[in-house]
Amino acid sequence: MTDEVQQPAPRRLWPLWTVLVVVVLLLGCGLPAALVVGVIRETGARPTVSRVGASAADDPATAVARGLSDRITAQLHRQSAALLGGDRAGFLAIADPVAHNDLRRRFAALRELKVTGWRAEPSGLPVPIIGKPGEWRLLVRFQYCFVTPNCRPSPVLIGTRWRENGDQPRMVAMEESKSVETGTRPWEISELAVAVGARTMVATTPALRGKLPGLLAQAEAAAKVADGYAVTGSPPDRYRIFYAGRTEWQRWYGGERPEWTGGYAVTVGGGHHEVVLNAEGLTNSGTDDLLRHELTHAASLPERGYPGKLTWWLVEGLAEFAGAGDQAVDRYEGIADVRKMVRGGWDGKLEGVNPADDAPAERVAASYGIGYLAVRHLVDRYGPLRLLTFFKTVVHDGRTIDAASEKAFGEQWSTLHDECVAYVRAAAG
Repeated sequence: MTDEVQQPAPRRLWPLWTVLVVVVLLLGCGLPAALVVGVIRETGARPTVSRVGASAADDPATAVARGLSDRITAQLHRQSAALLGGDRAGFLAIADPVAHNDLRRRFAALRELKVTGWRAEPSGLPVPIIGKPGEWRLLVRFQYCFVTPNCRPSPVLIGTRWRENGDQPRMVAMEESKSVETGTRPWEISELAVAVGARTMVATTPALRGKLPGLLAQAEAAAKVADGYAVTGSPPDRYRIFYAGRTEWQRWYGGERPEWTGGYAVTVGGGHHEVVLNAEGLTNSGTDDLLRHELTHAASLPERGYPGKLTWWLVEGLAEFAGAGDQAVDRYEGIADVRKMVRGGWDGKLEGVNPADDAPAERVAASYGIGYLAVRHLVDRYGPLRLLTFFKTVVHDGRTIDAASEKAFGEQWSTLHDECVAYVRAAAG
């Protein structure tokens, strides 16, 4: 596909009294960090950092910075070993007391999350902090694994600040990541309580700890469904789910979601999409559907997101199909909203059916419903395996939807598109 990676519009509402919608949050959800070292972008391999005025050869200032970088790296390696070994005192030992409260919280959250991998790698060289002689700022790429040893690590770029101190520089602060792609992770800014199952990890705040047993059971059930939608054949080693209270919802991964958003899945690299649920207004039955939907995104989507609005109906339709389960079409919660949209002059095109960010609740629900019905028709006619081949060819391989249709179904897409639309109209009555 030639269209760029987009942030899709929010998912359909659950019953309107619960005011819940799900967003798949891909790239571009965070806020740019104002960094001395330049522009930060997280990539699947190494970070790319644009430096202004860097010289190819080492001048005296560069040599000083490089030597300091080596000493900071040694400190970061000591801290990493302490974290993995459960040594809080060692984790704090490289830092000035002013940083200890924040580092204690991070240490406790990461240990709750069963951190099994933690590697720190400086990106670029430290830069002097203007107006603070002897203090430097260094961008560090941390790579982490939770629960599963030797996983493909998820990377995060974090600014760190240091004070010169001979051979052992002292950390003054570890900043929030606020990357341009993902935003601040929960473990950077919140105390966490965590429950771990065979396929999932569920984390929330201590205030909501009592929700964990029920959430874990629901997540484990949803994971069994989502595993069946791993189009590449390899589901995530663990589905990572964060259950956000009101304050956390506004801060985790950059916050600033529409009021009616109920949850989203955000790609964090290493083959993982971390799922966030909005605790406010989420009913027990709504949680089941929401988890099936979101974990299906985590299982089915490519690591770097998917190509834009033209495939929104397919991506959301697949997740909605998984979320709805085996219920009859007339029991689908959004069918009334689909009916209203169809009768209200829908143009009959799947491409572009995604709702605008400021769309009313009924319009959002109808958009997700249309995607669901279109995917359901393809599954009913061709079976789930051929549907997943179609999905993979479009969403993972970047082929045109016409080529994917010929490959998966042996039919022209224009014909199948019209069939899907006719099915939507018939289902809506």
